[in-house]
Amino acid sequence: MADTLEADWNHALRALADAQDEYEQLASSDRQRLDEETRQEVLALASDFPRIWRDEKTPDLQRKRMVRLLIEDVTLVKGPQTIQTQVRLRGGATRSLDIFKPLTAGEARKTDTDIVHEIDRLLDQHTTGEIALLLNQQGRTSGEHKPFTNRIVQRICRAYNLKSRYQRLRDRGLLTVVELAEHLQVTRQTINIWRRNGLLEGHSYNDKHECLYDIPNEHSPCKSQGQKLSERSRFPQVPPQSTNEVQDAT
Repeated sequence: MADTLEADWNHALRALADAQDEYEQLASSDRQRLDEETRQEVLALASDFPRIWRDEKTPDLQRKRMVRLLIEDVTLVKGPQTIQTQVRLRGGATRSLDIFKPLTAGEARKTDTDIVHEIDRLLDQHTTGEIALLLNQQGRTSGEHKPFTNRIVQRICRAYNLKSRYQRLRDRGLLTVVELAEHLQVTRQTINIWRRNGLLEGHSYNDKHECLYDIPNEHSPCKSQGQKLSERSRFPQVPPQSTNEVQDAT
């Protein structure tokens, strides 16, 4: 009886050992198969990630979830002009990126430096309204990508402390209408009449046709009672010299 029980016990132990060996072999085979399937799925996901990310139908919430699945943490180091971005992925890999700082709202609308220089140059000869027309003819736009207007040019002049056209003309010694009227001993109305009729040349300093004038000289007009304005000339005509006819006495 004892021998029979021992034999059955040994047979059961061998059967258990065989079953365990078979289980381990099958489990190992399944793990290899699953590992390969998982690997292929991961590779497929890696190739599909950009497509899914760029898909317009992918909601922003889903994109945030995708990022959280990939990224462990991000460290930002702020520099003078750039932001260094250090990204640590969940697998342990790291990436470092340098990103230029975004422009502030004011910087994004800032007028180009070359346009400011061009306005400064044109102020020597033109009013702000004329400058706006010239810049639009050149195809230029403001910092907000809009066509130039008189008001926009004036705002740029104030923002960059550009010397006004009026001050530029005054620095050249030009006179106001009141000063010129005192020099010529006439009224302001007379100065305006003479300018409109071409007897005086005014230099406009704004778009209201307000002018400054050159210092009077020998060619400046003067009061001439009874003579029509159309018959006057800013530059006096030099009468032709008369020829003396000599008759020989015969």
